[in-house]
Amino acid sequence: MLLDARVASTPPKSLLGKTLNSALKQWDRLVVYLEDGRLRPDTNLAEDAIRPFAVGRKNWLFSCHPRGADVSATISSLIESAKANGLESYRDLWHLFELLAAATTDTQRKALLAQYLDPCSIIISA
Repeated sequence: MLLDARVASTPPKSLLGKTLNSALKQWDRLVVYLEDGRLRPDTNLAEDAIRPFAVGRKNWLFSCHPRGADVSATISSLIESAKANGLESYRDLWHLFELLAAATTDTQRKALLAQYLDPCSIIISA
């Protein structure tokens, strides 16, 4: 393996030597994503998904009231859930707000969550 050859010719106390040794010690963990095509070698998708919340967290400091911050966080969560499930956020929110008042059971409310919706089933009435 290339790392084995390189580590033999690199001083172990150098930054590259330390990095190579660390990589070799963690090799089983580093390559685990190769065994499952759903896994990725980085966390970019997760970081991109939480970025709006990190930005929102600073904005919520100026909500003037805890309930305002709670509502902002809830709306942001609904929007990001819609995006994560391949829905258009605006249409999903419209659909949710149109039908939420008529939902009287937890099952009916749960059915309105983004992960249970088919994009084709969302109808916006004017």
